Amino acid sequence: MPIPPPPRVSRPVMYHRWNWITFIHWRYPPEAIQPKLPAGLSVQTRDGSAWVGLTPFLMQDVRAPGVPALPWLSEFPETNVRTYVRDRHGRDGIWFFSLDAARLPAVLAARAGYALPYYWSDMRVQVDDGLVSYRCRRRWPGPAGLRADAEVRLGPPLDRPGDELAQFLTARYRLFTVVAGRLVSAEVEHPPWPLHRADLRHLDQTVLAGAGLPAQPGDPLVHASPGVPVRVSWWHR
Repeated sequence: MPIPPPPRVSRPVMYHRWNWITFIHWRYPPEAIQPKLPAGLSVQTRDGSAWVGLTPFLMQDVRAPGVPALPWLSEFPETNVRTYVRDRHGRDGIWFFSLDAARLPAVLAARAGYALPYYWSDMRVQVDDGLVSYRCRRRWPGPAGLRADAEVRLGPPLDRPGDELAQFLTARYRLFTVVAGRLVSAEVEHPPWPLHRADLRHLDQTVLAGAGLPAQPGDPLVHASPGVPVRVSWWHR
């Protein structure tokens, strides 16, 4: 599978850095995921399976064009639950089941502007010599108390061109959402992930069940990355 080229976002509405990210993925039967998608999207499969990802990371340098990054507001943890989809025009992208973030203003802005299912949570990311620890406890909106705690040890760099499954799961440059009853999308520009193999030392999470997903079968596939700079577009029909 060729690596899809990143889009060029010529007029970004937001700049980010997505740092110390871990991609934790499980195989799912496609028929378990398709009913949870809106009209116009089809679950995208690889090796006969749909894939659901839990992706904790640290957002840094969050700012709008022409505005400097602000202390406290421009850096916070985030944890997403997502799957991979294709629209009626054959465009690949991500569908988010939930997004937890530690800054209430960011949660409110993303819910209002992109109609994404963001949640305000008590979160932490700690990095110590290649060992990355994540903590997440959901606050609002409910149900409160859903969690996503993980500890990951970064391993050697991945042979990026040679691992087609890793590219399928991580080389994603478009998100889909539903605004006022219409399916819309937004593009995200960033360089290819510098991926590493990763050892999942600990995982305790209930956010997948909170998104209405069945118990995840089998052991997860895990990758990690120190991060990339990101440019985000506004949504369009």
